[in-house]
Formats: sequence, structure tokens, C-alpha cells
Amino acid sequence: MNCAISGEVPEEPVVSTKSGLLFERRLIERHISDYGKCPVTGEPLTLDDVVPIKTGKVIKPKPVHTASIPGLLGTFQNEWDGLMLSNYALEQQLHTARQELSHALYQHDSACRVIARLKKERDEARQLLAEVERHIPAAPEAVTANAALSNGKRAAGDVEMVPDAKKLCPGISTEIITELTDCNAALSQKRKKRQIPETLASIDSLERFTQLSSHPLHKTNKPGICSMDILHSKDVIVTGGVDTTAVIFDRPSGQILSTLTGHSKKVTSVKFVGDSDLVLTASADKTVRIWRDSGDRNYACGHTLNDHSAEVRAVTVHATNKYFVSASLDSTWCFYDLSSGLCLAKVTDDSEKVDYTAAAFHPDGLILGTGTSQSVVKIWDVKSQANVAKFDGHTGEVTSISFSENGYFLATVAEDGVRLWDLRKLRNFKSFSSANANSVEFDPSGSYLGVAASDIRVYQTASVKAEWNLIKTLPDLSGTGKATCVKFGPDAQYVAVGSMDHNLRIFGLPGDQTANAEEDSAQDS
Repeated sequence: MNCAISGEVPEEPVVSTKSGLLFERRLIERHISDYGKCPVTGEPLTLDDVVPIKTGKVIKPKPVHTASIPGLLGTFQNEWDGLMLSNYALEQQLHTARQELSHALYQHDSACRVIARLKKERDEARQLLAEVERHIPAAPEAVTANAALSNGKRAAGDVEMVPDAKKLCPGISTEIITELTDCNAALSQKRKKRQIPETLASIDSLERFTQLSSHPLHKTNKPGICSMDILHSKDVIVTGGVDTTAVIFDRPSGQILSTLTGHSKKVTSVKFVGDSDLVLTASADKTVRIWRDSGDRNYACGHTLNDHSAEVRAVTVHATNKYFVSASLDSTWCFYDLSSGLCLAKVTDDSEKVDYTAAAFHPDGLILGTGTSQSVVKIWDVKSQANVAKFDGHTGEVTSISFSENGYFLATVAEDGVRLWDLRKLRNFKSFSSANANSVEFDPSGSYLGVAASDIRVYQTASVKAEWNLIKTLPDLSGTGKATCVKFGPDAQYVAVGSMDHNLRIFGLPGDQTANAEEDSAQDS
């Protein structure tokens, strides 16, 4: 008798009391536990309806083909052939899968390249559109249906020309953010290995600084130097004046290299771009200009940027030397692409209205600091253009800010003097009172801090808990009682000071050969 399920002779036979069919015990018990019915008749069936049958031990006969050695060899050969066929089929499937994967990867790579090309074309189109809008000063509004022309003149009911609509800013792209982030990582890693240069002027040298020369760079009928910057690699100084000009001055020779004219009001901020021949100027005439040396020290204006609607107070250059920011009294700051002059982002703080009076990039480039006429200092995340911190406590307009080279400290100046902020804990840890304070500047090594006020003071930088010692107080020899800007020369070997007269003054060690040459040049002029 064979099992009604498997068709083989059962080892433990049982019989159903309902149908009389014979089953293998393990098979029928599993079927009953799963379905609860007879697998043949479909009638309900339980374990109590199955009765075991006692039989003798069944010895299964061996197949005929395994009863001899040739039969066994044939069996093994068949098994081997089957294994080889199965292995061949698997290899064919693997080859097909590899081809499909390679094709999918190729399609993915092609799609990525097409997307990248389309993004590039989109960004170029946006830049071209912004350039066109920048060069169109005005656009007419829609003319009413009953407007008419009479004798070649506009009718009384016609609509006047109005200024152009709000300019389009394409935004800071993912590629630019990646570039800024990579620059940040590289500079942060480099800063960990930073060492103070051996050629840096010592404290003893600074204590012996005195005025070496004075250079009349700007007009006497409109005196006043508003801003200054130094190109350390060439020891060249640029100053911005109340007389609407910027002057590029070669300190070693004591000669004026070029005078930049084009602004209609005072030049409020000037910046060199890295070690290049580019100069940025901001003005009270609401514009920013990009100047380039076209040869023979003849600087020409490459771009005039009109994205602000009020006086532009500050420009600051990013560490990549590809982008810069301008800050204005129109309550906005703009992020620009330097090569094209395109305004990528125009940022305003929706939480409160503030007028920006100062701006500076953090040394690593992902943080921007801004001062305001409302006595508030704001810290921004450049990638998201979000305000991430705010420092209160000053009295009056914040006229200047400067980050230390190590990236830990921020110095700000207003009517009440200088305040030092710890960027790690976002708190003010030290203050210096100073009458008529206007400008503050860390030297490039982060070792010294200069303050321009009714006099010029140089401090030795220290930690949060240590004392910041006053090294030297230099008098303001302009007679105006108001020094407006201070900068350290290469390795702090001299200090350049601008005041409300038309002279640039150089303070350094007496007896310096270069300084003597400057003195002679100043006397000749």
C-alpha cells in the first residue's frame, strides 16, 4: 500500500477513519495542522480521526542502476553533467547581469553629465539675463489703452517712464557652496599648522615706532581718508577719500601709482583682491566699482554695480578671491561673483530692519560679520544666508569689524569704543574705551590689534582670560583729532594711518632705509 499523498510506501502508516485512505504519518499531520481537512476528499479531518497501523519494518529495495559499479559510475556521470550544466547556466546569468549593470551605470553617468551641462547652461543664461538687466537703466510700464500721440509728443494721459523692476539674483549655486566649503576645509587645516613668522615685528620694535613719513594723497579742498587697504605681497597701499577718488600708492618708492576717478561721492571702502591687480571701491553714490590694471599702472573700471539703493559702506573679499560682499545702508548685503560682477544673492533680515555699516569675512570664509547703524553686530552663514548670531551692547553706529587670524575672536568698534567677542561662546569678553573710535584691525598674523580713534593704539593679542596689553599709543598728527583707519604693513613692520586730513601717515622704526626714502619723497612732494 502506498501513501495517498507521496505515492510511496509509508514508513509510519496511518489510516483515516473517515475516508479509509492510507497516509504517511508526518505528511498527514502537517497537512491537518495547515488546512484541517483531508487532502484527497476535502472532508474536515482532525488528528483524532487518524489511526496508526502496525506493520513490519519496510526495507526499500535499491534501484537497479545502483546495484553495480558501472551503474554507479553512470549515476555519478549524470550527476556531474547536471552540475556542469547548472554551473554553465549560472555563468550565463552572471554575464547577463554584468552587462545589464554596465549599461545601467553608463546610462547613469550620461544622465549626470547631461544634468551638469544643463545646470551650467542655466547658470550662464541667468548671468546673461542679469547682465542685460543691469545695463538697462529703465523700462516703461504698460501704456493705457486710450494713450495716443499728438504731433510727435506724448499725450497728457500717457504713462511716464519708471525705474526698472527688481533685479533678478540667481542665488548661490551648489557648485559655489561646494567651492566655499572646500576652501574652508583647506584653510582650517592649514591654520592648525600656522606659526608666527620670524620676521614679525617684535613688541620692543613696536614700542619704538614713530612717524616716518606723511604723504598728501587726496585733495585739500575735500580732505579726509575714509578707508584703506594694503597689498602685502607688493607693499602697495590703496586709500579711499572724501574727494571721491581712490589712490594707489607704492610705499617703498613713495610714489602714487594711479588715481581712480569715477565715483560721484566719497569712497567709503577699498579692498585689494588677493595678490591680483584688481581693486574694489564702494561709495556713498550707491555703487561698487571693480578696477583692473590695464597696463602701465593705468587702472580702468571693469564693472559698475548698481544693486544698492543707498550708500554702500563696506566691501570684503572672500578667501577664494572669486567672490565678494558689499554692505549698504539700504538694509541689504550683496554676494557677488567677481569675474562677471553678477549679484548672486541680495540678503536682508526680515526679522528687523537694520542698516549695514561694516562687513568682513571670517578667515575661513563660511561666516560673514556685519555691523549696523543700530549698534548691533550680526553673524551670517554664507551658505544659507541665515543670521546665526547677534551681538548687542554697543552704543552708536558700528563702524568697523575685524576677525582675528585664528578665527576665534571678533573685534568691533562704535562710539563707546572697542569690544572683543569670543566666537566659540558668542560673548563679549573684553572692552576698550576710546574717544572717537572709528576703525579696528588685527594684523595678518593675529598677534596685534590696532585701533584708530582720537589717537592710534596698538595692543598685544592674548587669550580670553589673559590681559590684552597696550603696547604703543601713536598720536594723530593730522590736527583733526580723528584717525579714520589703521592697517598693519607686511609682518607689522610699519603701521599706516588715515585721518580726516588728506595725508597718509606711516609709523615705523626710526632709521629704516625705506622709511627715509619715503620721508625724502614726502618732502619733495
